Amino acid sequence: MSELGLGPLGLVLNVADDRAHIEQAAEAERLGFSTLWLPGGQLESLEPLVELLRATEKVVVAPGIIPLDLHGAAAVARLVSLLDDGELARFIAGFGASQREARPLAGLRAFLDELDVTGVPVPAGRRLVAALGPRKLELARERAAGAITMLVTPGATSWAREILGPDATLVVHQPVVLDTDADRGRQTVRGMLGFLLNVGGYAANMRRMGFGDRDIADVSDELVDAVATVGDADAIVAGVRAHLDAGADHVALSVLSDGTQPGPIEVARAVAAANPALAR
Repeated sequence: MSELGLGPLGLVLNVADDRAHIEQAAEAERLGFSTLWLPGGQLESLEPLVELLRATEKVVVAPGIIPLDLHGAAAVARLVSLLDDGELARFIAGFGASQREARPLAGLRAFLDELDVTGVPVPAGRRLVAALGPRKLELARERAAGAITMLVTPGATSWAREILGPDATLVVHQPVVLDTDADRGRQTVRGMLGFLLNVGGYAANMRRMGFGDRDIADVSDELVDAVATVGDADAIVAGVRAHLDAGADHVALSVLSDGTQPGPIEVARAVAAANPALAR
């Protein structure tokens, strides 16, 4: 169990216009998921985080992540002002560098400085930093409770743990597709990877993990299989355990679907049925 109370397994919910994510949050809590995440890129405002906290009773709620090119310290301060003490105790803030800045790491440092100076009550012990490379991992260790990684192998999780040390929290966002047709599932993963490999440091991190330029350009089967899980519920559970065994404190299931494959709450039900202990 993470010291932040994240538990071993979380679920990423998609913000829906029909507010289906609110009902799904309550169900995911009943299923035993201990942390619920909302993708920062879907947050036009931070109010959905407040709604998720008020729709649940015990789970931790976190943005994964608040992108600093969309929401600055003032927006975070306003979010915190809307939370009562009980809700604030269940809120973890995840922050990520702006990809629009020439020096994103320096921008992230400046943002954390601003949080500390202005006294916004999201102290280092209640925040996480999106980190892939060594310098961001070091920043996460020094200025936050730990790091959030994504699109990583268990080997990279082990490496990140070494940099963070034993006391920091390490969260892995694991893309998953509940589909026993491997080729179809990989195509779904490629839809996401094809975009992200052209953003920020993801391609550089693939090279750091040993993948070549051809793997990255083609989004090869080997690359997809290394950083995502495609298969049945047992395969997804095995993928989670691989990261936990490698040093992660918490794995958040980031469910991908082509529209016919199961969505987040359907995957949550299947995983909870396959391994109830992991989801509690």
